[in-house]
Amino acid sequence: ENTSPVAPARLFKAFTVEAPKVWPKAAPNAVKSLEVEANPSSGSIVKINFVEGLPFQYMKHQIGGHDESNFSYSYDLIEGGPLGDKLEKISYENKFEAAPGGGSICKSSMKFYTVGDNVITEDEIKALLKGSEGVYKPVEDYLLANPEACN
Repeated sequence: ENTSPVAPARLFKAFTVEAPKVWPKAAPNAVKSLEVEANPSSGSIVKINFVEGLPFQYMKHQIGGHDESNFSYSYDLIEGGPLGDKLEKISYENKFEAAPGGGSICKSSMKFYTVGDNVITEDEIKALLKGSEGVYKPVEDYLLANPEACN
């Protein structure tokens, strides 16, 4: 769980339908571009291209679903990024809820699917969590600095 001073609707938009516009602006030192097959809807593939010098060149997500009325979305990391030879995929579920007193609470879960009988260590899980947070904070900062974005 993370808290944010940004409203749930704006965070939801920044991480789903407006991500191709927002992420490269919010995290220019990490994200070069996002390519979306068709509209960002269930089953679509989103390719995130990273800038030179980072450990990964790209990641591909397959969108599981978006529920704009509940500000929730899910996706699977299916290629690239931290998967390596140990992980088949990582499934993510995220939901933004209104926080008491304003802002929002982001509730996230990750499920790891290993290749064969590989085991993911606690340190590897912590590194994957830290990597996931690497885009969250810059996007939040971008939304705070640009109140007209994602309204």
